[in-house]
Amino acid sequence: MTKTTTGKVSYHAGQAAEFQVARHYERDGWHVLQHRFKNAAGEIDLVLRRNDTVLFVEVKRARTHDIAASRISLQQIARINQSAEIFVAEHLSGQNFEMRLDAALVDQKGEIQIIPNALAGF
Repeated sequence: MTKTTTGKVSYHAGQAAEFQVARHYERDGWHVLQHRFKNAAGEIDLVLRRNDTVLFVEVKRARTHDIAASRISLQQIARINQSAEIFVAEHLSGQNFEMRLDAALVDQKGEIQIIPNALAGF
């Protein structure tokens, strides 16, 4: 495979993992507000809401959950936190809610592991 082909395959596999994770959260009563929210600080894969909680999710897909988790860097977490603040300012200003930042790891079998609040506080 060429680098371009590998990149396209990875992109589409990542996108499929994001939709799979979105469906996982929807089954638990979450409503998707936005897929792939992009701004100057970076990108957030999923933004969801349930009652008074807004959830920002970074989705990582790899052969194993451990490998997926290892692909989340401190710099990326900082960008996600900044992007979440921008989303709130642009879309939820003046509303009262709790905020949570999760990591959703998808392995090669399609099994999802959610790590609640994995991205908070960096």
